[in-house]
Amino acid sequence: MFAVEGFSLIWTSDPGARHSLAIERNAQVAATVAPDYEDFRLIRGLQIAGRARRLGDAGEAAHARELLRGRFRFLRDLDSAPVTLRAAIDKAAYYRLDPDTIALIDNTRGFGNKRTLRLT
Repeated sequence: MFAVEGFSLIWTSDPGARHSLAIERNAQVAATVAPDYEDFRLIRGLQIAGRARRLGDAGEAAHARELLRGRFRFLRDLDSAPVTLRAAIDKAAYYRLDPDTIALIDNTRGFGNKRTLRLT
């Protein structure tokens, strides 16, 4: 579950989760965005490398929350959501991945076809 702002990915997660703790130790991360495929010849998706960080500033976190609410209806309807879901969202932290490189993988153009965008 993520939102996009420019080239950056915004998401929410439990700050005690393994990946959240790993970001605290080393901000250099990689991510893949792609649906599941049964046929490798149809694979299309993004491989992203860059720096991730927890959004600690209240304004940044509020902005991230609004981006996610804009994309996911159930987040806009939290007042009527189950108590356990509301409690989990209230405990969650917000994160941002600012990419250095984004590679488009497109096996429909041939196995391993890749186009890479380097951001500075």
